[in-house]
Amino acid sequence: MIHVDVAVIGGGICGCALLYELSRYRVSSILLERENDVSIGTTKANSAIVHAGYDPLPGTSMARYNVEGNALVKELCRKLDVPCKETGSLVLAFDGEEMLQVDVLFHRGRKNGVPGLRVLNPAEIRELEPAVSDAAKAALYAPSAAIVSPWELALALAETAVRNGAGVRLNSEVTAIRKGAGGRGFILAAGGEEIHARYVVNAAGVDCDLVDRLLNPASFTVHPSKGQYYLLDKSQGALVKHVIFQCPGKQGKGVLVAPTVHGNLIVGPDAEPAERGDLSTTAEGLEFVRRTAAKSVPGIAFRESIRNFSGLRALTDEEDFIVGESETPGFFRIAGIKSPGLTSAPAIARDMVRMLGASGLALEEKAEWVDRRHVVRFKQLSAAGRAELIRRQPLYGRIVCRCETVTEGEIVAALHSPLPPCSLDGVKRRCGTGMGRCQGGFCGPRVLEIIARETGCAPEQIPQDRAGMTVVTGRTKEGQ
Repeated sequence: MIHVDVAVIGGGICGCALLYELSRYRVSSILLERENDVSIGTTKANSAIVHAGYDPLPGTSMARYNVEGNALVKELCRKLDVPCKETGSLVLAFDGEEMLQVDVLFHRGRKNGVPGLRVLNPAEIRELEPAVSDAAKAALYAPSAAIVSPWELALALAETAVRNGAGVRLNSEVTAIRKGAGGRGFILAAGGEEIHARYVVNAAGVDCDLVDRLLNPASFTVHPSKGQYYLLDKSQGALVKHVIFQCPGKQGKGVLVAPTVHGNLIVGPDAEPAERGDLSTTAEGLEFVRRTAAKSVPGIAFRESIRNFSGLRALTDEEDFIVGESETPGFFRIAGIKSPGLTSAPAIARDMVRMLGASGLALEEKAEWVDRRHVVRFKQLSAAGRAELIRRQPLYGRIVCRCETVTEGEIVAALHSPLPPCSLDGVKRRCGTGMGRCQGGFCGPRVLEIIARETGCAPEQIPQDRAGMTVVTGRTKEGQ
């Protein structure tokens, strides 16, 4: 039986950001995640954009969280050594109606407090982005937009929270919630354990409505929306320098073209209703993405695609985020978090801590709180730095992933970190193995071998990603 002040349900970017903020205080907290790792849902499958904040309607919590979160994400990435780059973004207009829409977004952004907004003419667009279509007649330029590694940010937040005394329980799906004795606190059933918590925060992403109904009457419903993407090789990574949007529509911000912090080019998404858990890609959806993106950037070489993927967004009937206390005192929601959820997450987390404090949670800051983190990335070191690192730890002299220049030393360090991976993709999210052109075709078996050696798990027990995604089933022959 576990007793905590706050139980956070869901290990996506919002849950991890909240756990990080709670770890700042002398508060006992635990994050409950049903999968075998954090950042394994929507957080790992999105556009990876830090939005400027011109799109949400003024006066909404979405607008406030977006602009505040834009600055906080960059601050956190600096402190926690997470890849982030302030690229700026362009929203293209191709006709008179879209030019009017760009003007609306400009004035909306000004009201929301977005810095540096400008409307560009065709010559200014071409000066910034020569690869953009000549048909673009105007563009909204937002210099504060950025790109980030979303799963690395979530992992950094959760890992730092653990270093500060917070708990993370993986493979711990919450299956029941009830009020505690005398109506005090809550009792959660998760992963075969009982967790007694004074407060509960539901940050369960696409399934936040289902978790909510474990305790409350139905008050909102998630309608999952699927977005499909192309990830292109580094040969296409410098095609554009900014995030290139088209004018947004009812289904979202539309198909974008953007560089990634890892040097690739990302293109997508579309938007279509989907069932929970449906992460399939379709020829029709990807063709729509390809055709629509070509309107913005005609020269994309889609033959350089190294991966297609899809992600789900938690749309509800509410236009705004659902953040606050539910009908049941002490049970809070971070729900319906669609775009710009990644950008907004740190601001939502800080506001949620304030709400918990207003509800009676004592918030005494820790004098010894750690808010810094450093990650060794071998390929980014100088020749002298590499030599010194290898001298101190020879495992850094063994390249495992040649596409991304990832060493055995980096993989071993991740496997002994405060929040270690248990799968090939878990190592990928921490170290970058398998992210190159071969997509793990060469390094995968070696990574599997290292995980087995360092953890003592049989190779058959190590999944590709989620539990049950078997990589090997047994030996075909024994050595002599």
